[in-house]
Amino acid sequence: MSSAPAWPTVAAEPEGSIERRRAAAVHRVRDFLVNDAGTVHDLLCEISTHRAARYEIESTVATLDGALDEVAAHRPGRVPRLAAFMPSNVILYSYALYLLVPALYTDHLVFRPSSRVKDQMRRLHTLLAEQHGLPITLTGASQRDFLHDHVLPADVVVFTGAYANAEQIRAQLSPGQLFVFLGSGVNPFVVAPGADPEQAARDAIAIRVLNTGQDCLGPDLFSVHESLLDPFVDALVAELKGLRYGPYTDPDADFGPIFYDSALADGAQFLAGNRGEIVHGGHVDFRARRLDPTVVVGTEVTPRTHVPEFFAPIFNVAGYRDEDALATTLTTGMFTERALGSSVYGHAPASSRRCAGAPPSPSTPP
Repeated sequence: MSSAPAWPTVAAEPEGSIERRRAAAVHRVRDFLVNDAGTVHDLLCEISTHRAARYEIESTVATLDGALDEVAAHRPGRVPRLAAFMPSNVILYSYALYLLVPALYTDHLVFRPSSRVKDQMRRLHTLLAEQHGLPITLTGASQRDFLHDHVLPADVVVFTGAYANAEQIRAQLSPGQLFVFLGSGVNPFVVAPGADPEQAARDAIAIRVLNTGQDCLGPDLFSVHESLLDPFVDALVAELKGLRYGPYTDPDADFGPIFYDSALADGAQFLAGNRGEIVHGGHVDFRARRLDPTVVVGTEVTPRTHVPEFFAPIFNVAGYRDEDALATTLTTGMFTERALGSSVYGHAPASSRRCAGAPPSPSTPP
């Protein structure tokens, strides 16, 4: 990202002026989500499971609860204009994170919804704008027009999407524009010696099956030490057998249909290409848009291994032997480019250190 211009700090505003009004506006949205959550929940259930929608509302309320304290602690500079490319999932949480909270210190905000959920985002914006009345504008402009009319003149640009597309946009920005990119992540899930395989399996399911796997923080790779590979997979399969399928509106369903066409197609293609490594699941029903939770156990990954992003409940499991080699893999190539998050269970000091951004220890190969 480029460096940010030296805008005046929030403290430069007269006391009791814009900050107080905007804080009250954000608080009204927070109260609306608490007191009338059913309206928003029903809308979110058009693209998310019942549980995921409820969790998204709770997370959004928590974000808004902490927003004022966070702004007061970090005292961001006043931003004249912000333009945001919105994601195709977690639309409520993204609305809070990329629009409502920045509105506390930004004069004008404009956003372009993803074409996949533009109708849901338009209706969500209408609901929330009735509560806040903030200078947040939704535009239906084409990506080219949005870039020319709103992105290039903006002081801050928020982009969610593919890395290659982000680079194309970033190349057109001017020095001084702040570019914030949020993309996909491999989010490696490491099960190392000393881990409880059953607990790791339960946690793996909680994050990978969240919203039927349609979340960018879902782990695309489960690296399991060879000594724990069998018990982890056994625990994983045992837990998955008890999951319940149902529509998004079913509060008791553990997973539901795949909403995104490309996610269903990509998931099915991966399973077809790796059908010999499927140890559980593998059922795909294109008419019902159903892809059952599936466990695929493949070979150990290397820095050259391509790990696809899954927007489906696919558990891509690979054993490993040497932790130093695993740590090197997870911090090179595509793993570095898609470094969003990681989880480590058990004793894996090299992986934990390297994934946290620390340099290799003297005994660790570069």
